[in-house]
Parts: sequence; C-alpha cells; structure tokens
Amino acid sequence: MFGRQVWIGVGLMGLLAGVSTAQERVVYKCPGNLYTDTITPKEATTKGCKPLEGAPITVIQGPAKRVPATSASNGAGGVNGASSPRPSDSRVDPSDQRVRDADKRRILESELRREEERLAGLKQEFNNGQPERRGDERNYQRYLDRTAELKANIDRSESDIAALKREIAKLGAVN
Repeated sequence: MFGRQVWIGVGLMGLLAGVSTAQERVVYKCPGNLYTDTITPKEATTKGCKPLEGAPITVIQGPAKRVPATSASNGAGGVNGASSPRPSDSRVDPSDQRVRDADKRRILESELRREEERLAGLKQEFNNGQPERRGDERNYQRYLDRTAELKANIDRSESDIAALKREIAKLGAVN
C-alpha cells in the first residue's frame, strides 16, 4: 500500500512540475545580446540562442515617443511635423538687427586691423625672402624652415584678410 502512495505522489509531483514549466516562459539569450522569450526551443537552437535559467529578468521600459505640440495642435505640420524653422513671434526688430549688424561690422573691422598689423610684421620679418638669421639658426636648414614658415604665415594672413573684407562687403550690401 505504501508503494502505491509513493507512485501517486511521484506522479502528482511530475504533473505539477509539468504544469509549472508550461506556465513559465523560457528566456533565451541570442547572439548580439538579444534576449527573447517569443521563440520556440527549436528556433532557439537554430539561431544559436542559449536558455537563461535561474536568472531574474528585469524589463525597463524606454521613454515614450513624444509628438511635437506644434504639429499636434495645428495639423499643418508637413511630412515631419515641422512647419517653419522659427515662429513668427521670434523675429528680430529691425532696429535691433541694425545694432547687431553694426556690432558685427565693428568686430570684423577690428579683426581686419589686427590681421593687417600682423601681416605687416610678418612681411617685415620675411624681408622679401631674406629674413635675418638668428643665433639659434647655425644650421642652415633651420633658417630655411623658418623662412618657409614665415611665407606660409604670410599667405594665411593674406587669405584671412581677404575673407574679412568679403564679410565686411556683405554687411555693406545688406544695409
């Protein structure tokens, strides 16, 4: 009689174990750090996924996508929901713009003067391709390197001056 109860108990335990595993989902870790519980064991083996056992799984929800308020409210947002780049109320007053342009012109002109002074100093030091040799230039190659560097600095400075003059000319054309 005792043996029969043991077999019934073992059968019930097996049945309960089968029910609990049927209700419990198996989570697989697939290549590429992908975790899923929506595939079958056969799919898991073909994809190279390994079952995770005994490890608690934590799911963290990402932030919900927001719909911009401007496109939701007016409905005329275009393809991407964007209307104009700036609302009309953010336009700059013409007098404020003139002040900004005057400041920009003043800054550009001061940079131009500074760059012209730098160019004059470089040209004086360059001395038409024959700069004075310094004491640390006993090696002739050092002298040639410094001469080449001076020439490159002069070219760069002339380019900067031309760019500044173009920017100033653009400001003059706008006003």
